[in-house]
Amino acid sequence: MSSTTSNQAAVGFVREIIEKARKAQREVEFASQETVNMLSTAIAWELIKEDNVKLLAKTAYEETTIGDYESKYNKLIKKVKGCLRDIKDLKTVGIVEEVPEKGIKKIAKPVGIIGSLVPVTNPEVTPATQALFAIKGRNAVIFSPHPKGKKTTFKTVELMRKVLKKRNAPEDLLICIENPTKEIIDELMRQCDLVLATGGSAMVKAAYSSGTPAYGVGVGNAVIVIDETADIKDAAQKIRMSKTFDLASGCSSENSLVINNSIYDKMLDALNNEGGYLLNREEKKRLQDIMWADGHLNPNIIAKPVKKIAELAGIKCPDNCKFLMVEEEGTGKEHPFSGEKLSVVLTLYRYSEFKEAIELVNAIHSYQGAGHSCGIHSFNEENILQLSLNTRTSRVMVRQAHVFANSGDWCNGMPFTVSLGCGTWGGNIVSENICMKHYLNITWVSTPFDPIIPSDEELFGNIMYED
Repeated sequence: MSSTTSNQAAVGFVREIIEKARKAQREVEFASQETVNMLSTAIAWELIKEDNVKLLAKTAYEETTIGDYESKYNKLIKKVKGCLRDIKDLKTVGIVEEVPEKGIKKIAKPVGIIGSLVPVTNPEVTPATQALFAIKGRNAVIFSPHPKGKKTTFKTVELMRKVLKKRNAPEDLLICIENPTKEIIDELMRQCDLVLATGGSAMVKAAYSSGTPAYGVGVGNAVIVIDETADIKDAAQKIRMSKTFDLASGCSSENSLVINNSIYDKMLDALNNEGGYLLNREEKKRLQDIMWADGHLNPNIIAKPVKKIAELAGIKCPDNCKFLMVEEEGTGKEHPFSGEKLSVVLTLYRYSEFKEAIELVNAIHSYQGAGHSCGIHSFNEENILQLSLNTRTSRVMVRQAHVFANSGDWCNGMPFTVSLGCGTWGGNIVSENICMKHYLNITWVSTPFDPIIPSDEELFGNIMYED
């Protein structure tokens, strides 16, 4: 088939499924709040039923061969419940906000047909959570799965479609493309009303270039500062829990630690006690050679068990080893361990003055991860504030297991999601967790009131007298 024929076939195929989704979305465009509340809750309940969670977690693990079954099982339950918790009492129909003193009413309306590009790292969780937001906002979604996760995504969407049918709602509010191609994906982005691009930078750039409004996410490369006031044992435990969850498949997994010199050795001991193994210089070189054989991250180490990574690098690690550690000083392309690794490999840096820690975080993120996230284990409020003020990051997680925290947790106020905007630092349009508000159009209704015009003195103060 020629490229022209292939493109024409893609145009026709996408037009057909867009029409199906459009027809379904029009049926719920003016649905009541009670109806969308019921549908989103019913979908969430179906997804967390024991048999379904086991099925989706098992399918995702076996199909993608990344991460581990237990993490996928727990992640699906937590994210679905968390997203439902966040949206359960939110108004998404009619007047959702009033500001009487300004004569403003805000009315929520659907965005329409959403084209979702689903990553291989979350082939089940991404469509599950996005569907909850979309249905609550009276939208339709067409999911384009990653080729290595398409079976999982299709099963997830089919489960949710059955719920819609059972509740007398149009099934085509949720559609999964079974065999996406580049031409189909490109055409989907052109024909839908909103693109959700959860994936690599190339995918995000393509979404922004499609001519359709898009929410994209940036590269992760979380850097965690550990200062002299940290609870060392607690920090090490949280880092291990987070770093090894789903074998570091998530972009929010800790990639580097920036540790104060005065506690460096104690922190290293605590990490060793949690199953960390520090590589010597020769072992580090062998690991680097297999992780970046051709300048790109080797897919054979992404979210794979630590023993497999060590075996590939010819490294003999202890039986109780859970993650590998390397010491580093530099940042950038010549120091690949300063970048995102998507594996159970942790990079360690030292610092003396706190301003050095901030400089290191910014230097690392200048290479990879700008705008995404950083964290700190500290009880020094000034250090926490300075890190927050002086880093180019959208999220600063304080004394938390990072991969669980920045995308929403039961113990913090971050909105639950699987899509993390990184602001202009990371090439994104938003610097927020992409959640319910991003699935709505808002109409502002303005009613006039008696003019309130400030005096020149109120506006300009002493500036007006300086001339």
